[in-house]
Amino acid sequence: VDSYDVTVEEDLGEIQLIKIEKRKYWYQDDWYLKYITVKTPVGDYLEFPCYRWITDEKEVVLRDGRAKLPRDDKTQILKQHRRKELESRQKMYRWKEWHPGFPLSIDAHSHSELPRDIQFDNEKGIDFILNYTKAMENLYVNRFMHMFQSSWSDFADFERIFVRISNTISEYVMQHWKEDFMFGYQFLNGCNPVLIRRCTEIPKKLPVTMDMVECSLERNLTLEEEVKQGNIFIVDYELLDGVDANKTDPCTIQYLAAPICLLYKNLEKKIVPIAIQLGQKPGPDNPIFLPSDATYDWLLAKIWVRSSDFHIHQTVTHLLRTHLVSEVFSIAMFRQLPAVHPLFKLLVPHMRFTIAINTKAREQLICECGLFDKANATGGGGHVQMVQKAMKDLTYRSLCFPEEIKAKGMDSKEDIPYYYYRDDGIKVWEAIKSFAEDVIDIYYESDEVVCEDVELQAFVKDIYVYGMRGVKASGFPKMIRTRETLAEYLTVIMFTTSAQHAAVNFGQYDWCSWIPNAPPTMRCPPPTEKGTVTIEQIVESLPDRGRSCWHLGAVWALSQFQDKELFLGMYPDEHFVEKPVKEAMAKFRKNLDEIVSTITERNKNKKLPYYYLSPDRIPNSVAV
Repeated sequence: VDSYDVTVEEDLGEIQLIKIEKRKYWYQDDWYLKYITVKTPVGDYLEFPCYRWITDEKEVVLRDGRAKLPRDDKTQILKQHRRKELESRQKMYRWKEWHPGFPLSIDAHSHSELPRDIQFDNEKGIDFILNYTKAMENLYVNRFMHMFQSSWSDFADFERIFVRISNTISEYVMQHWKEDFMFGYQFLNGCNPVLIRRCTEIPKKLPVTMDMVECSLERNLTLEEEVKQGNIFIVDYELLDGVDANKTDPCTIQYLAAPICLLYKNLEKKIVPIAIQLGQKPGPDNPIFLPSDATYDWLLAKIWVRSSDFHIHQTVTHLLRTHLVSEVFSIAMFRQLPAVHPLFKLLVPHMRFTIAINTKAREQLICECGLFDKANATGGGGHVQMVQKAMKDLTYRSLCFPEEIKAKGMDSKEDIPYYYYRDDGIKVWEAIKSFAEDVIDIYYESDEVVCEDVELQAFVKDIYVYGMRGVKASGFPKMIRTRETLAEYLTVIMFTTSAQHAAVNFGQYDWCSWIPNAPPTMRCPPPTEKGTVTIEQIVESLPDRGRSCWHLGAVWALSQFQDKELFLGMYPDEHFVEKPVKEAMAKFRKNLDEIVSTITERNKNKKLPYYYLSPDRIPNSVAV
C-alpha cells in the first residue's frame, strides 16, 4: 500500500474521475492496481476500485465505486467515460466462430493474445500438457504412459495404475463397480447426474417385453403398469449415433456405441438397470442385454453404457453446457457492461479465468491433435460433431435447474429419495436467486427501470445473438422486461458458472479413475450376440495401458481446485462499496453456510457421501 499527498491550489469540488498512468521503463513492468482510496481535505473517503493491470502503453480512468445504471449518469463527462470504456472493450473482446454451429467464443488463438486483465497470473499453472504429465508422475503411472496398444491382462491389472486412497469414493467404485446398484447410483449422484429421466412410455426402438424383465420387477405388476406408476427410468445416448470414432491412431481402431438403458426403482427406492440395448436400431444383431444374462454379457453391456456416459459427460454436460456457455456470458459481460454497472460488479467474480481456461483448452486440449485425441474415442473430430448435435437441446429453460429437474420427471423427493444432486442443487439455486433478487432490489426500483437499462439489454442481446447464434428455439430471451425475469436470468448465469460446473467437474477423479467404470475408449466393437463374451474379450475392449494413463492424468488434473481458489460467495475484490450490497452478500454467505451444515450432516457416516454441491467446494467460476 502506497500513500501520496497531492497538493492542489483550489477546491476541486466533487471528484468524479481519477486518471492514472504508469511511467514507462526500459523493460515491461506491469502493475496490478486493486483500488485507490482518496481522502479529501474535508475528511471524506472515496473508493475507486480498479482490479486491473496497468500496463505501459495506456492510462486508466477510474470512477468511484458506487454502482450506477446508465440513467443515473447526468453529466456529459460520465456518459462519455461509460461509452469510451465499452468502445475500447468491444475492440478487445471480439466474438469468433471456433467451429460451425458452436456458441461463439473469444477471438484469440492463444492465451498470450488475450487481454492482460483476463489472463491467468501464471500461465504455467494451466499448461495442460505440463499438468497431465505432472499428474502422471504424481500418480506413478508415467512408466506406462507410452505403452499404447499394450492391453492389461485382467481387471486386477488396472490396479497397477490405480492410486488406492482408502475410504474414498474412488476406492469404493473400484470395489463395487460391477454391481447393478452402483451402476444405477451413478445416474443420480455420479459426475454426470443430468441424463436420467422418468420413462412415460417404452420407446418403439427398445422392444423390451415383460418376459425379458419380469425377474427384475418386484411389485407383481406388468412392465406397462410399472411405467404408469412411475417406477421405470430411461437414459438414451442417441446423440452418439452416427458420431465418428477416433481414427488418429492407425494402430488402434476405436469404437463408439449409442446405447439405451432402462432402469427400475426397486422396493428399496434404489435405481437399478433392467435392460440395455447397445444400438439405436432394434434387430437380431442388436440384442437387449439383461441382468439374467451370462455374467460377462451383462457386465460388458454396462461397461459400454459407462463409456458412452463418459463421452456425453465430457463433451456435452461439461464442455458445452458449462465451459462454452460460461464463456459466452463472460464475453458479453465485458463487451456490454461497464465496470460501474451493478451487474458487472455482481457477475465479474463468476467470470474469473473462464475465457483464459477455454482459450488454453482450444490451444492444447480439444484442438486438432490435442491431448483429447490421445485417449478418447470421440477425439479426432467426434467431439465437434457431438457439440454441434447437442446445440439443439441447449435451451434457456434447460439451464434453469429446478425446471430441468422437473421436465425430466425427477423432482419428487419422496419418490426418488437418493437424488442428492437434485436436493443440493435446488438449495444452492434458491440461495443464488435470493442474492440476485436482493441486489436487483437495490438498483432497479421497478420493471420500467429494467426495460430502460440499455446496457443490460445489449448484454442480453449479445448472449442471444452471438452465444446462442440467434436461434429462436433456444428460448434465450432477446430482452428482459421485469425484475423477476432478470433475477432468474442472473441466477442462470451465476449457477451455471459456479454450481453446475462444480457438480460435473470435481467428481471426475472419484468416478472415472477406475478405468473399467468410465472407459474413455473401447477397442472392440459392441457385441452383436449373447453368450460369447469372455473376460479376455472385455479386457481387450478396454483402453490399453498408454491410453489408461493419459486418461488418469486428465481426470486427476481436472479434479483439482486452483491455488487460492475462491469459493461461492467469497468476494475479496471489493467492486461494490455500498452498505446495502455488503449486507446482501453477508446474508448470501449465511445462507450458503447453512447449506454446508445441512450437507455435512447428511453425509455423516455415508459410504458414498455427496459433496460436489456443497458451497464450500463450489468455486465462483469455471477456471479449471
